[in-house]
Amino acid sequence: MRHTTTLRAAAAGIAALLTATACSGQRGQDDAAASADGACKGQQTTGITDKSIKLGGIYPMSGPASAYGTIGNGVSTYFKYVNAEKGGIGGRKVEFVVRDDGYQPPKAVEEARRLVEREKVFAVFQTLGTPSTSAVWDYLNQQKVPQPFVATGASKWGTDTGHPWTMGWQPNYVAESRMYADYLKKEKPKAKVAVLFQNDDFGKDLLGGFKQAVKGSDVTVVAEESYEVTDPSVSAQMTSLARSEADVLLNVTTPKFGSQALAADAKNPKWNPLHIVNSVSASTSVLKPVGFKNVQGVVSATYFKDPADPQWADDAEMKTYQAAMKKYAPDADPSIQFNAYGWAVASSLHKALDAMECPTREGLRDSVQKLKDVKVDMLLPGVALNTGADDRFPIETMQLVRFQGERWVLFGEPLDTRQKFGPVTG
Repeated sequence: MRHTTTLRAAAAGIAALLTATACSGQRGQDDAAASADGACKGQQTTGITDKSIKLGGIYPMSGPASAYGTIGNGVSTYFKYVNAEKGGIGGRKVEFVVRDDGYQPPKAVEEARRLVEREKVFAVFQTLGTPSTSAVWDYLNQQKVPQPFVATGASKWGTDTGHPWTMGWQPNYVAESRMYADYLKKEKPKAKVAVLFQNDDFGKDLLGGFKQAVKGSDVTVVAEESYEVTDPSVSAQMTSLARSEADVLLNVTTPKFGSQALAADAKNPKWNPLHIVNSVSASTSVLKPVGFKNVQGVVSATYFKDPADPQWADDAEMKTYQAAMKKYAPDADPSIQFNAYGWAVASSLHKALDAMECPTREGLRDSVQKLKDVKVDMLLPGVALNTGADDRFPIETMQLVRFQGERWVLFGEPLDTRQKFGPVTG
């Protein structure tokens, strides 16, 4: 009996030693060893080794929001650049697997499962769109797979505490709506606002935030029209909104419908409202089909450097971005803001990966929750990443822009919406 006990103890000791060496041998690729003090012992190392890291992204490469697909070009270009010219991230070459969900939530679920169960990715970085991200975050959190820096500004990514593996990145829609409300209260204090919005959590989040922000002021919402992502156009909604005789149009749309709304506004000589378009459609690729002469004075907000703005021509990061796009994505247009967005968010993930205390899924989950004044060179001056136990919104500073000539022009000063208006709560 004593001999058997001794053998069992020895076997247990050997098993413990193997576990400490391999960290999590039953969960995939386990070359990323546990730290010397054992703090990382037992954590997930699927998709990461000492020499590589595998990430997955889900974008609408097709369908009604396909304009966003080019964000993947910016992300992929950044990773190709760091792999070739920086030796990867922390010595690990990045493999980025992109899947197309067509902006369809059921397809997003299918692609998330493919990335996790077949591709064995370390993290699902960048799921685009509020509907798609909402469809997959329960699954990814149940699987304990990091879902960092989702490409949507829904406020629930920061207010919901039941999904610790999911983190937003861009300013949330409620914070953005506060920017527009603050601007109108100063510049058009008796504004009558008509709103076109997408009929889902994305549109309702920004509209709800705007209504709350103007409450108690003389800025009023006098008309609302929604659309479905399956609608062929928003011409009927725009005709209805024009009858309201509002002097401000708040355009809460994705690119296809944003462009349609801008075009309908331009074609109606009897209605000339101040046109505010939300940041997720504030790209020259959205405005160009309408004709730049027809979108003069349109207002939006931003938080990253515009590659079409000449003030950044000598900026070191912009030069690196432009050169990398030309070299690694020669068919993509580097002046399109969505590409720069991709570069900026990939650079942000680079910072979070560098800050991991453990080279594990848990390490990334914890890292994105402890960002302290992290500078990302593609973000506007004055904008930094900050998160904490009571703050799950990495970026909360924005600056207004107005379309003039053939580009967006910054005006006013960067505004920290959390300091100005207080935290966004659920």
